[in-house]
Amino acid sequence: MSSDLKQLIKEQRELLTQEIGSSLQQLAGKLSPIINNKKLIDEQLASSCKDLPFCKNLYALDVNGIQVSSTLSRKKVDHNAYGRDRSARRYMKSMYKKHDFELSESYISKNKKRPSLTAVQAIRNEKGERIGYLGVDYDLRELPHTESIYQETDKWRQIKGDPSIRGGLFSQQRAESLLDASINDAMHLIESLMLEHGVHHCQIHFSSSRATIWHVDDPYVYRILTIDELLDPDICLAYPNRTYFERAIVPPKDIMRIFEQFKALRFMDETIYLRSGSLNLVNGFIGLNFSCDGTHYLSYDEFLSKGMDFWLLG
Repeated sequence: MSSDLKQLIKEQRELLTQEIGSSLQQLAGKLSPIINNKKLIDEQLASSCKDLPFCKNLYALDVNGIQVSSTLSRKKVDHNAYGRDRSARRYMKSMYKKHDFELSESYISKNKKRPSLTAVQAIRNEKGERIGYLGVDYDLRELPHTESIYQETDKWRQIKGDPSIRGGLFSQQRAESLLDASINDAMHLIESLMLEHGVHHCQIHFSSSRATIWHVDDPYVYRILTIDELLDPDICLAYPNRTYFERAIVPPKDIMRIFEQFKALRFMDETIYLRSGSLNLVNGFIGLNFSCDGTHYLSYDEFLSKGMDFWLLG
């Protein structure tokens, strides 16, 4: 996981802690005098569940992590949960130290199979001694979120693929595809679609002789161009004329330079070669998938700065 993504998740967790931390502390104070009375605990939890923000399930545990209440939600009460041993749950591990509040890592819930998390608040008596815990389960989709969305890092990323493909790499060699035979014409057609017809993202599958494209007017779906369509200039008539996308950061003159580099990587070696390459004009990202099933993601300018020796020797 990238440092930027970790930071965004950290900020989200801090927001959730602020939202729910104080309310759980107040409820824990109400449970302290009645921790040994299941009936009163259930009544208090039932009353509090309606007002506790975002609560999915609510329950109380003794100091050993054994449930001393039913499990309550806004819709039902599970009396059978009384006596359940939660001491080994992941969210309880740090609570046995000095923490008074813990927001667990996210997990997939056992019953509903939903991304969830659990908050645990220590319950203390008048002497300050820990006498139990308040547990609250949350469904991630019901929790408040920050308004920011994660921005992909612009650092070079390399991802290894299928080990079985890498293991048999030197027993294979590139077979010429239909796209290979007419690669220049196909690349010029895709360039025209990107420059003049609103295509802002493309993935060229050299080995299977097709391309997948995304259009600025309908960005939520992709369209597949077969080899026949990639070699037919009439395909441009199927897409409206559009000026070069205003959000594009890739200079128009560099599109064909990128495609030429794709071509060079496709033919650079009979064993190690490019299977597919993608270009996104908006974030300037290049995606490369090679015959060894390794995948690279990098910015277009860094990609153009690398000569063929880098790929052959790297």
